[in-house]
Amino acid sequence: MTTAIRHPYLDHRGPLAFAHRGGAADGLENTAVQFRRAVAAGYRYLETDVHVTADGRLVAFHDATLDRLTDGTGRIADLPWSDVRHARVAGGEPVPLFEDLLTEFPEVRWNVDCKAESALFPLLGLIGRTGAWDRMCVGSFSEARVARAQRLAGPRLATSYGTRGVLGLRLRSWGLPAAVRGSAVAAQVPERQSGVPVVDARFVRTAHALGLQVHVWTVNEADRMHRLLDLGVDGIMTDHIDTLRTVLEERGTWV
Repeated sequence: MTTAIRHPYLDHRGPLAFAHRGGAADGLENTAVQFRRAVAAGYRYLETDVHVTADGRLVAFHDATLDRLTDGTGRIADLPWSDVRHARVAGGEPVPLFEDLLTEFPEVRWNVDCKAESALFPLLGLIGRTGAWDRMCVGSFSEARVARAQRLAGPRLATSYGTRGVLGLRLRSWGLPAAVRGSAVAAQVPERQSGVPVVDARFVRTAHALGLQVHVWTVNEADRMHRLLDLGVDGIMTDHIDTLRTVLEERGTWV
């Protein structure tokens, strides 16, 4: 590892390999069957998203509505779990409760994108109730939301930067003054944003100098994976779990 381990979540030899939504290339993203495939392939870091139903149940699902991915319709926040549970991803797989996933995969570490403010307290409550602090990293595009999670949970919770935090880190990498939140353990970023490079050697050096790991999403091509690993990034999130495993095996860093 390039940086010192600031949280047990990051205690892993070699680059972190994240199965993005379990490996979304198969079309069964964020389903229990897809997470099982990733774990069977050797993945110990899984990425998912959470929303909360109208009656407070936390589900692993990316979109705010059921419409795109399932045979159901409507906003998850407006529906009770008794309705959401009948929706089927790709016509066959149910939407899982996040708590059920934590129970089924007790050795797995989770990277969780908290998609809505209403999901934050249920998420922290679940982590506390299950004692999963060491195997959870919470992120969000909203820096305010992830900073609030950090304030509520303290250093036992690993968090990554939101968009504003990433911008501050990017500005620092260019030698410009910018405030960054010191409690984060990672910057989780796209390789490029709106055509503008985010991850380059300066960005990685700046993050490492602050004790932060750099995890890049969502990278599906082998040549891009190699290029980013050559830059020294600490983790890659992919939809194509077989491709990333092959790349890391070729480099002798698959654990």
